[in-house]
Amino acid sequence: MQGIILSVIAGVFISLQTVFNSRVSERFGLWATTTLVFVVGLAVAIPVFLLVGEGSLFHLEKVNALYMTGGLFGVGIVYSIMRGIRALGPAYAVSIVLVAQLLLALIIDTFGLFGSEVIPFSFTKLAGLLVMVIGILVFKMKDE
Repeated sequence: MQGIILSVIAGVFISLQTVFNSRVSERFGLWATTTLVFVVGLAVAIPVFLLVGEGSLFHLEKVNALYMTGGLFGVGIVYSIMRGIRALGPAYAVSIVLVAQLLLALIIDTFGLFGSEVIPFSFTKLAGLLVMVIGILVFKMKDE
């Protein structure tokens, strides 16, 4: 249950963040906003890290260097979703992002990529993904 609640919270935060970032970028530009987002995030993360004391930043050699590129993905996410929202609007852009996330997660699970446990592919998973795509198309259809 905790996983479901935290996932819902993450979805709410992602939706709010993408809209807020898009609005800031209208005034300051995409790259300035991307920079601002990460500076604010760092300003919040450091004190929380120091208060909670979970983990250590001094044993980075124990982490696969590939996984250290996660911050680069973060920059790409913030920039790309702001551009997507400008072009498509929040609901349509976020819907496409969700389908892309689910598709990649399905591939990662199916092949056990990046050290993940292999979760067998099933056609019901593919059907669910296709239902989401159809839902986006229906959502985007104009009322006539």
